[in-house]
Amino acid sequence: MIVVTRLNDSQFAINPDLIERIHSNPDTTLVMVDGAKYIVTESMAEVIDRISRYRATVIALTHELSANGHLPGPRSLGLVEDLDDHAVPLRPRKI
Repeated sequence: MIVVTRLNDSQFAINPDLIERIHSNPDTTLVMVDGAKYIVTESMAEVIDRISRYRATVIALTHELSANGHLPGPRSLGLVEDLDDHAVPLRPRKI
């Protein structure tokens, strides 16, 4: 999440992965994938910088956890083992 500021100086956190586009004319407007719009006091460059820093932090933390052996492997995620010998044969569709 990144923290941005509304025009009334109240701050809120927003998920940068849900930002579809950013407009700057003259106020910076964040347009979300669901169509919601938020006008913020930060410049477009500041918002983009915060998004970049957020994503870099996520990547760095993932790398650090992976290097320390703290990320779960496929077995600990509960993935299904190979079941080829128990597979159900597919039948062709009737058209």
